[in-house]
Amino acid sequence: MTSGTSSGTWFNEALYPDWGQRFRVVKELAHRKSPFQDIRIFESSSHGRVLVLDGIVQITERDEFIYQEMLAHVPLFMHPNPKRVLIIGAGDGGVLRRVLQHRTVEKAVMVEIDGDVIELSKQHLPMFGKDAWNDPRAEVIVGDGIDYVKKSGDAAFDVIIVDSTDPIGVGDVLFTDDFYENCARILSDEGIIVNQCGVPFQQADELRETTARRAKFFPHVTAYLAAVPTYVGGFMTLGIAKKGAPPHRPDVVELARRAQGIAEGCQYWTPEVHVASFSLPPYIAQNLPRS
Repeated sequence: MTSGTSSGTWFNEALYPDWGQRFRVVKELAHRKSPFQDIRIFESSSHGRVLVLDGIVQITERDEFIYQEMLAHVPLFMHPNPKRVLIIGAGDGGVLRRVLQHRTVEKAVMVEIDGDVIELSKQHLPMFGKDAWNDPRAEVIVGDGIDYVKKSGDAAFDVIIVDSTDPIGVGDVLFTDDFYENCARILSDEGIIVNQCGVPFQQADELRETTARRAKFFPHVTAYLAAVPTYVGGFMTLGIAKKGAPPHRPDVVELARRAQGIAEGCQYWTPEVHVASFSLPPYIAQNLPRS
């Protein structure tokens, strides 16, 4: 994978060597080389504000709600009573905001390795985190998520949400056996972990290998779908794994009841979308372990 470049008033993302997308840049808002990665935020003419890490588009103002709603709401509604949530990455604050919309959540710990991402997101992407940064239930830590997981006590969390880059560069260590083994240890008896597994039309190996690693430490492993326009190549897969009993698949009536006060503000997640997102086309399902 190669980094994106700017050409005149255009930003060209080169996530893949022979296929890509580009954005017309209206205004450069921030460009900083942190100790971990190259961070860029710009205003585009088509997608509003865009966050780019190491030349790869991470999130845009126009479609961030799709990824963030599905990454947060699906695992929290799958868990019967999520009280303690660990978020690794997600420095823009959007996942933290969605997690804190759940009334059962008593504590949400967010560990982001790159403090510059948090700082620049607060300054230039305030619409993502909004007031979540000041919620008394939120604990925001600038630090190494791998180290935090290793040092956490057994059964310390009910849900872990990993919002990382692809398994290259700074995000690589979030896709290892050691990481998933420790995640299983610090999750409670019915604990759930979810993380992005790429766009399988182009990144099937990422889904296949990540799922195989999680299956070593979790008895129940699957994936669900979200269609995010700026993650080019069709459906994005979000891998989910669970301890304890097989995952309960709630029906739309139960989900609607639990989502009162949340669903009204969603632009993508609905009870119907939640249920349907676990129906995988064969070209995606073939990358998961056969039950």
